[in-house]
Amino acid sequence: MSEIFVIEEIAVGLLLIATFVGILARRLRMPYTVGLVLVGAALAILNQELHIELDSEIILGIFVPPLIFEAAFHLPIPDLRRNIVAILILAIAGVLLTTLLVGGIVSYGTGMPIGYAIIFGSIIAATDPIAVIALFKSLGVPKRLQVLLEGESLLNDGTAIVIFNIAIVAAITGHFNLVEGFNDFIVSAGFGLGVGFVLGILASIMIARIDDHLIETAITFVLAYGAFIVAESLHVSGVLAVVAAGLANGNIGPRGMSPTTRIVVFNFWEFMSFITNSFVFLLIGLITDISLIVNNWQAIVWGIFAALVSRLLVIYGLLQPFKNISMRWKHVIYWGGLRGAISLALVISLSSKLDSEISKQLMAMVFGLVLFTLLIQGTSMNWVIKKLKIITRREDRTEYDISRARAVSTRASYEHLEKIYKSGMISKHVWEILIGVLDPYTKNLTTEVRAILKKHPEVKAEELDTAWREFLSFQRNQITELLTNNIINNDVYSDLVNQIDYALDLREIKWDDVRHLNELFLTAHIENEQQIPDA
Repeated sequence: MSEIFVIEEIAVGLLLIATFVGILARRLRMPYTVGLVLVGAALAILNQELHIELDSEIILGIFVPPLIFEAAFHLPIPDLRRNIVAILILAIAGVLLTTLLVGGIVSYGTGMPIGYAIIFGSIIAATDPIAVIALFKSLGVPKRLQVLLEGESLLNDGTAIVIFNIAIVAAITGHFNLVEGFNDFIVSAGFGLGVGFVLGILASIMIARIDDHLIETAITFVLAYGAFIVAESLHVSGVLAVVAAGLANGNIGPRGMSPTTRIVVFNFWEFMSFITNSFVFLLIGLITDISLIVNNWQAIVWGIFAALVSRLLVIYGLLQPFKNISMRWKHVIYWGGLRGAISLALVISLSSKLDSEISKQLMAMVFGLVLFTLLIQGTSMNWVIKKLKIITRREDRTEYDISRARAVSTRASYEHLEKIYKSGMISKHVWEILIGVLDPYTKNLTTEVRAILKKHPEVKAEELDTAWREFLSFQRNQITELLTNNIINNDVYSDLVNQIDYALDLREIKWDDVRHLNELFLTAHIENEQQIPDA
């Protein structure tokens, strides 16, 4: 019982520290996670008797699932799909290239055997941009840039773990079979994603049939950990299973939730993310062995150099064909490649697999690199974003977003009350009083939104563009369903989808003449016909 109380005291103490750090970080306008690492390191230095043992399974099994699930849960699949090619290139080819480049540079610079250097490369190949994503949201960085960085992080975690396990076996046995390694990767990643999607959809179906916000929230909690446990028990990627489960449940589940449930679920996972991040980054500081880092400073410098060079080649090389990703965005993606929980979990697990000396050196190098990315890259990201003029939030857009959000939420609340009234839960007398107040208030909000759009034509153009693309995306999905149900054949499907994709690729659409839409599809049809060679 005493051990339970000790654990409870430590957990409450860490959470209290995290709360104060959060308040201080907000006042100092610095990344909250960086503050946690600094405070954790300070506590470890001031209290030399403080000794915390952290198992890799605790990080991977307890801390990682809620972090990944929360990020995937809030990532819209349409946004992910629009950027999936670039994200997959970074998450698969980028991780493999990083592993090899870092391994080669570290082996050359430190004299470390290439097998162990490759292990180091696989450990630090997974990015963890949590420290900068929150900053992105607060500054108003473009949504697509956030999706690129967060999507890469979600998928490359699983890829890096699979490659790490292959590298460990190769280093221990001295034998590596490329075909076997590729097959292991496909099986682990593919089945992991499959398990996650199936569980995520099943959880969404359950949520749609239940109308209890506490039970529905519990289902998402069980899903986050359950996907990881089921996948790991099947010896496939648990991390990718959680990613898939979060994506499936986050994009399907909320449709079957009541407004109350959505609020509770979103708030719950926001709190879970805060709690987990707090513990992870505080523990990074607490378990950092300063003497070990000092004794291996040269190897750490080579590790940092290798990571920066490999990231440079991956981002500017692999993303070079993507002309719609600007050079300024590539700078941000490059500098936003921080390392965190996954890298720590993997390197801590080495103590039971490799010789103690080499595992200690690798641990020092990984911890040194993690601290560098958090303390240098994390703290300077604000300056980089402002220097590159990435921020797109404008006063007119903010004014419109506030007015529109107020109008939409008020209208939804009005309809909710009307539904309650019709079900007999509100008396007719009370309802008549309410509509006497709400009707003019709702109309005033609508008029206010219309006035802002008239005052700021550029905001109106953005809104039209967003609505138009949403219309096209939905239309594309409907055509896919027609093909699935054998109502149209593949030729008709291909022709129609190509027209829609052409319309989606247009940068600017004229809205002054409705006939332009017909011309737009006609042009798409003609261009597609011209691209088909004669038999």
